[in-house]
Order: sequence, then C-alpha cells, then structure tokens
Amino acid sequence: MHEPLKLKFMRNIGIMAHIDAGKTTTTERILFYTGKSHRIGEVDDGEATMDWMEQEQDRGITIQSAATTTYWKYGSDRQNPDKREDIYQINIIDTPGHVDFTAEVERSLRVLDGAVTILDAVKGVESQTETVWRQAERYHVPCIGYVNKMDRVGADFFQVLLDVKKKLGIETIAIQLPIGKESGFEGVIDLFSMEELYWEGNEGENVVRSPINSARQDEAKKWRDKLVDSLSAVSDAVTEKFLAGEEISAGFLKDEMRKAVLERKLLPVLTGASRRNMGVQPLIDAVIDYLPAPDETKSTDGHHVKKEEDVNVPCDPQATPLGLVFKIQNDREAGSLCYVRMYSGTIKNGAVLFNVGKRKRERANRILRMHSNKSEPMDQLSAGDIGVIIGMKFAQTGDTIGSEGWPVLLDTMQFPEPVISVSLEPRTISEGDKLKEILEILSREDPTFTAKENEETGQLIISGMGELHLDVLVTKILKDYGLQARSGNPQVTYRESIAKTVERTERFSRVIANKENSAVLTLRLEPFKRGSGNSYACSVNNKGKIPVPIFDAVERGIRGAMASGILLGYQCIDVGVTLTGIEYSELTGTEFAYEACASIGFDEAAKEADPFLLEPIMAVELFVPKEFVGDVLSLVTQRGGQVLSMDSRGESDQVKVTAPMAKMFGFMTALRSVSQGRANFSMEFSHFEKKS
Repeated sequence: MHEPLKLKFMRNIGIMAHIDAGKTTTTERILFYTGKSHRIGEVDDGEATMDWMEQEQDRGITIQSAATTTYWKYGSDRQNPDKREDIYQINIIDTPGHVDFTAEVERSLRVLDGAVTILDAVKGVESQTETVWRQAERYHVPCIGYVNKMDRVGADFFQVLLDVKKKLGIETIAIQLPIGKESGFEGVIDLFSMEELYWEGNEGENVVRSPINSARQDEAKKWRDKLVDSLSAVSDAVTEKFLAGEEISAGFLKDEMRKAVLERKLLPVLTGASRRNMGVQPLIDAVIDYLPAPDETKSTDGHHVKKEEDVNVPCDPQATPLGLVFKIQNDREAGSLCYVRMYSGTIKNGAVLFNVGKRKRERANRILRMHSNKSEPMDQLSAGDIGVIIGMKFAQTGDTIGSEGWPVLLDTMQFPEPVISVSLEPRTISEGDKLKEILEILSREDPTFTAKENEETGQLIISGMGELHLDVLVTKILKDYGLQARSGNPQVTYRESIAKTVERTERFSRVIANKENSAVLTLRLEPFKRGSGNSYACSVNNKGKIPVPIFDAVERGIRGAMASGILLGYQCIDVGVTLTGIEYSELTGTEFAYEACASIGFDEAAKEADPFLLEPIMAVELFVPKEFVGDVLSLVTQRGGQVLSMDSRGESDQVKVTAPMAKMFGFMTALRSVSQGRANFSMEFSHFEKKS
C-alpha cells in the first residue's frame, strides 16, 4: 500500500474521445509501462483490464467508466541521469466513447482535474469528440491532445491539427512530429529536446533517443519555431526572451506551456500508435508536465446551506471534510460502492459523515482504492484523491458528503433526458417485485436511466439514451441478475408543448368526509422558446392574507400536471405558468383543493392553447467511402433526414445530418447493406421539434 503523496505529486485525469479512437488501448499501455499491470490487455481479445464487464468484452467497447490508480517515476524512460525522478500518483478514469453513455463521461469530467483527448489520425475530430470537449469546457478541465493510430492507412497528423482548431475552437500546438506515417510510421521527433524517439523491445518498453536525422532537421526547426511563436502569443515571458535574442531553454518553454494549458489557452498535441506500443511513455510525462495537480485547478465553490451564501472550498487535507459522490456501482457482496472525489479534508475508516443534500448521517465502513473491478483497502481518503466508500445507504450520484458543522453543498451534475423507451415484463408475477428492485438499483447507478409503471396499461417502461444503452441494460438484467423478462420494441419518448398564450379561471369544489374543499385560481399559460424549460411564477400580491402552504400546493399541482402531459401523457416542456389570481376562504380552502384546482386548471388551459407533440431529433454523423455517398444520402433522406454538411476526409466523406429518432431504428443494418459494411455512424440527441 502506497503512502499518501503530497498534492503536487498527484494527477486526476480522464481519457476521453470518440468511440474506437483508442482510449482503452492507450490506458492499457499506460498501466503496463507504469508497472500497474504485468501484461498488456487487448480490447480486441476481450482482455482489457479496464473493460472488465462481460458485455464490454463481448461488444469490444467501453460501457461504464473504470477508475484505477497507478504510479509513474517521472523521466524513467530517459537516459539523462540529471533528470528528476519524482514518483507521481495518477488516478485515471477511462471513459466510454459511445454517445449513449455520455453520462459516464459527464460525471467523470465533473471530478477530474485534467484530461487526455485522444484523436484518430485518420478520422480527426468526430462527433463524440466535440461532445466531450464541450463537457470539458463546461467544467474548465485543462486538456492535452494525443493523435493515435498514426500507423493506419490515411493517417494525417497535420490535418488533425487543423481539424481540432476548426471544430474545437482552440489553438493547437504540436510538441511532437511523427516520423513517417501509415505503415512507414517509425517514431516521433520531440520538439522540446530536439531529439528523435524510437521504441524497442517486445512491448515497446525501451524508449531510444537519438539526434534528429539531417533530412528532417529543417522540418523540425520550422515546427520548433511555430511552437515558440504560438507560446509567445499567450506568454509575455516567452516574447521578452525571444525579442531579447536570449536562448530559450526546453524547461522554460515547458513551464510556460503548463501555464497556458491550465488556462485552456493552448492544446499541446503529441502523437503515436498505441496498438503498436509507440508514443505512450512521453504521453505519461506530458500528463505530469502540463496537467494540474489537485491544488492547481480552478478553486471549487460550494453553497453553505445554513448561511445561504457561496463559499470557497480549499484543497487542503487538514481542512473540514467535503467530497462529491460522482458514481454509484452496485456490488452483490459489498452493496453500494460510492465513488467519491474529495475536495477538502480527510475521511478515515469508520468515520461518521453527513449527506448535506439529504440531511442524513452516513458511515464510511470501508475505504477502497479501485483498480478497475479490483480493490485494495485504504486507511483514509484525503483532499484531491479519488476512492470508493462502502457503507453509505442514502447516497446518490451528485450528493455532497461532509460534516454537520460545515454543511456546504457542491454543484451537482446535469444529465440529459432519456429519449427512448421499451416495455419490460417479468415472466411470472412473483418475479415482478424482484424486477422492480433491480430497476431501482440500475437507476441509482445510472442517472440517465429511468423506470416507471404506466398507470393505464400496467406495463413497466424503462427509458434511456439510445438503442445500445437499453440493450446493454436489458442484457444486464437477463444475464447478471438471472431474471427472465421480455422486452418490447423501442418506443420514442415524445414531449408536449403549447402554441399560444391562454388565461383561464378554474373553480374547484368537492365535499369529502362531510367537509367542503373549494378553491378558485386564475392561471396564465404561455409558450416559451424551444429549450427554455418550464417555469412557474406567482404574480399575486399576498401580504400575508393567504397561508404559504396554499401557494406551495398550487405549485405542486401545476408541476405535477406538467409532468403528466396534455394530449398523450408525455411531459410538457417550454411552458410558462403564472398564477395571476386566487380566491381563498378560511372555512373551505384546503391544500388538497388548491393542488387539485391547479392541476385541473393547467390541463384545461393547455387544451385551449393549441397543444402539439414534439419529437426528438438526432444529430447523426456518418463516415462514408466516397463511392457509397449517393446511396447513403438517399437512405438518410428516405428516413426524413436533412443534410447539414459534407467534408472530405481522404478516402471517405464525413456527412452530418439531422433525422427524427422514430425513423432511425434499425438504421445500422440498412447502412451496412447499402455500403457493403464499410460506412459507420454515430448518433446523439440534438433537440425536440414539432412533429409533422
């Protein structure tokens, strides 16, 4: 068991990219070269350490983010004995690349300090790369880039640099150049040390450095000058040295590069071919060189629930404990594994914790350091570190844990709405209760998965982010939990909204248990711009004449009615409701009456406001060999798709379209049929649009 290291020797990083860019393959090499694993696990063989789930091995993709901790002796691949050899702790989270599992990326980026963005040397910036980049931007996560698969046909390092600048909107800066490409890729040029790097040994474990070949000297010098020029644009110190004609050392440039990366002004880009064991050791050094330690990141803010004020949370192991539960994973033996990122203080084994949001006491029975699906015990979890706590009963994803004396709430995570549903039926009535328990466990693990019972049909409806997402969850229920259940065909989850403003007065009167319950309300409903969300406001000037619980009951009634829809029972979106009038009698006015009156009033007013159905529209990105573009575009338009853009990417075209989700079921089979299996696509939810 390793002793806790100082914060400056710690890195919390994520590996993020589009599906099949080589995230897990690169992570496997990192674990091998740092000594965490003794052999390289291959994704293609179903033996990757980080893809431990049976389904991940069967499908060859990452489904859920896996966490591990490894230790790297900085400079251990170097021949120069004067280089420092400090030992660094690197907490790594390998995230999924498929858009259906974007919530896994979201919650990982929320707690990470830095990220490695892996780019495919052939395909460049793909749709999910843009999605995860936006997520990283939202949480101000500094990044470095790594262009993988330089050994593939069509690889173009310099085109990828242009692609990143154009699509991600950040200044790229090459800190390595590839030597050769495709089958001729043999090494890289380090633009800091101005050396050539080659990899030797059965597993590429030996990095051999040599002077730059005379034939490549001019190209290397040109790109070294570009590196200095790009840095001088964001660093006055580099500009001053350059103008003074002073020699600019590699160490000085790295220090200035680090500052620029921490402020997200530059994206330094390295290159390699992870599958061929080339390029990974310098990437680990770059993680140490340019990505932040926990105390170097933008300081975390929280909200003090008692004082009703925002407070700054220092990254100090000696301060009051405060951490964020960013993931729940159910273990059959241990129960709920709560993945926690500590932002302040230290938690020890057996400590009593306080769940700030739920105002419940919890206990940390055991603390573990995870390595994929294996673990090792820890005595404590300190600020800046990531670990697993066993024993917490109430915790859910996004909960803040700390102490009652300092009840500070950290910002929670935002997850997208589920857009696709299937019905699930147990084979026998006796298994119905067991199925509900399993669905509850799964919805705790995955915030984008929901399960509810349809009151009219009695069916259990499960909802998720896409066909693959629900297929994975249904397979998990059948295989992992051994429950026999039938799933129905996928159904699109629609939404409802209104087209015009309506004001209505609703009267409610019922005699229940010989007591009259009455209420009178005037509501104004108005449509909002798409994507604005729902809102409720009260314009009644009360001045204490009507009890506050009555107003709370009105809001409950309206929000409940919004959730149950107007036409077909789908949730209402982008509707503004204002309470403009209320009549109250102390004798007959009850909370029940006002809640019921508000619900009925909303329903009746919405029916007068020209309600309509909204359907989910998907953003689809296709990579199509040029000879099949015409057939594929024809297929897309048959399914109601609209072409947004086309870009040439070597032998293939990158086509971006939008299409209704209802018409995209089974698209993969049709696409393979018209392209002889050579085209591929990715799809993510874009927006809701009025159903034609």
